[in-house]
Formats: sequence, structure tokens, C-alpha cells
Amino acid sequence: MISPSQHLVLVGMMGTGKTTVARVLGDRLSRPVLDSDAVIEARTGRTVREIFAADGEPAFRALETEVLRQALASDTPSIIAAAGGVVLSATNRALLKSSGARVVWLCADPATLVERVKGGGHRPLLDTDPAGTLQRMFDEREPLYREVADAIVLIDSRSVGEVVEAVLR
Repeated sequence: MISPSQHLVLVGMMGTGKTTVARVLGDRLSRPVLDSDAVIEARTGRTVREIFAADGEPAFRALETEVLRQALASDTPSIIAAAGGVVLSATNRALLKSSGARVVWLCADPATLVERVKGGGHRPLLDTDPAGTLQRMFDEREPLYREVADAIVLIDSRSVGEVVEAVLR
């Protein structure tokens, strides 16, 4: 259960619906919603794709850590939709575990994600071989998501409303 003073952080692969679920949860719980990719784009004035192209993935990951740290340090309990790769950093995993936030992993089969991310031109890591890339990413990240998650919500074949209800449970 989520306490009134806790942040709720949604983690999971790209395409699991973190942003959409966070918005619905924010409305339901009357909390602000922070989407880490959107915060990064607003701060830099550039898209994730532009940051990757100009500065590389390490620069994006550093921004991701900064945004996560600031979101978790806020006194206002929020719904935080973390970037899909947030768990790749040991620093970020430590922040999530030590923050007192409730962390929920929105988990999907990579085959489900392939269908969900079709046409997602803002995802530079999927430019070539989306299915293979998503499977490799899942294999690499699955133990890391498990490490930080207080709860796991399977999203395959579930509506947004069903996922929201499962997160709230």
C-alpha cells in the first residue's frame, strides 16, 4: 500500500505505459506527476533522441540520475514515471531503494512491447531490430527491475484501468 507521504515510482521497459499509468494515478491520488523523460526534455529544450544524437547515451543517463534524485528529494509526494533505463545505474538503484518511495515495476513480455512501440520515433535505441533490442534489454534489465521493485504488475493483456487498479493494490 502507498502511504500518503510516499512517492510512487513506476519503473519498466519503454512501452509499458508508465507515463499513461502515472497520469491516471496522479488524478486518482491528487498528486503531481513527474515523467523523467519529459522533465529532461523541458530542462534541455531537446528531445531524448536529440540528446542521444548530440551528446550520447552517457550524457542522457547523467541527466536521468539528476532528475531522479531531485524528484525523490521533493517533499511533495508524487507519482514518478522513471525512464526505462533508470535501473541501469547502480546509483539510481541505490536512490530508489534508500528513498522510502514505493517502486512498482510495470512488467511486459518483450513481444507485447514490440507492438506497443511501433512508430515510436522518439526511442533512439529501437532504430534497428526493435524486437531483438527489446529482448536483449529485457534480459539485461529484468534482474535490476526486480532488485528495486516493491511490487510487480504484469501489464500484458490489461487495460490502463486494470493496471492502475493493480498498482493501487
